[in-house]
Amino acid sequence: MTQSNPVKIDAFSHVTPAKYLEALDKLSPRVSGQAIVPTRPVSPPLYDLDHRFRIMDRFEGLVQVLTLGFPAIEDITTPEKAPDLARLANDQMAELVAKYPDRFIAAIAYLPMNNIEAALREADRAIKDLKFRGVYVNSHVNGKPLDSPEFMALYEKMSHYDLPIYIHPHRTTGFADYATETEAKYDTNSVFGWLYDTTVAMTRMVFSGILEKYPNLKVVTHHCGAMVPYFEQRIIQHYTKYQVEYGRQYMEGLSKAPIEYYRMFYTDTAIHGNPLSLMCANDFYGAGHLLFAADMPLGDLEFGNRSYRQTIEAIEAMEITEAERMAIFGDNAKRLLRLPL
Repeated sequence: MTQSNPVKIDAFSHVTPAKYLEALDKLSPRVSGQAIVPTRPVSPPLYDLDHRFRIMDRFEGLVQVLTLGFPAIEDITTPEKAPDLARLANDQMAELVAKYPDRFIAAIAYLPMNNIEAALREADRAIKDLKFRGVYVNSHVNGKPLDSPEFMALYEKMSHYDLPIYIHPHRTTGFADYATETEAKYDTNSVFGWLYDTTVAMTRMVFSGILEKYPNLKVVTHHCGAMVPYFEQRIIQHYTKYQVEYGRQYMEGLSKAPIEYYRMFYTDTAIHGNPLSLMCANDFYGAGHLLFAADMPLGDLEFGNRSYRQTIEAIEAMEITEAERMAIFGDNAKRLLRLPL
């Protein structure tokens, strides 16, 4: 166990800015049977900054990179209206970064991916005008996978900018676990399904050749790299089997083994603790690709307080060098996002 690193950059913190929340209230649709409005009492620090700051003050040196919270814009509005809602969200996050630079050191732009031309324009605006340090997409867009041809222009653009694409899992209760049912039960869609959703998105990016074509593309996944680190040998063995027994239909256009593309992803520590799991991810991706995050303020009855405490303690308990620990807590985010710190 070591002492806490004085600088901790939460690289994947969620927020729902006030004016954006007002816009959601006016839309007030129902998403998988649940209205947006109940997000208010469930996770107050999403929009209540005083509550958020009280939690942050409990952890020395804590600053945040802002990403938009629930819901997915593509789920609640049309391709014609989604760009305006995304611009509002991004403008609001930019205002927060400008107003509270000691709290929020950067923001990641939400893109209206159900309107790809608008998404590309918003990426340019957010990066050039708002000085955002990357873009944020969900693991699918209204059921459309991220390796769909229409999205290739985004990967080319972000490869040119040399800034990351953040991927957040997106699996509602409408994703039933069984064909005889119409919705998931017991919250399996998020507790377990989000990890599967992320893994599928990563796999589509690997075998479609996106990372082969854009080798400097930087992609940040949530929740400790999902299933990939823990199934490393299964990935190696099964895709080697396919290569040998069934030809190279999955490997066409790839210049190296599939597992090496999986190692190109970045990920965060947002699993609410557990040093052994963090060590697994660290061993697979390398300390240079692991970013501190706690999924604040979601998935925590203490709205981030417990997750921060458990995550920090777990990182401090990892059997790694102090240089690697500092990299996870902050240095990796500084380098990846090109932060002027």
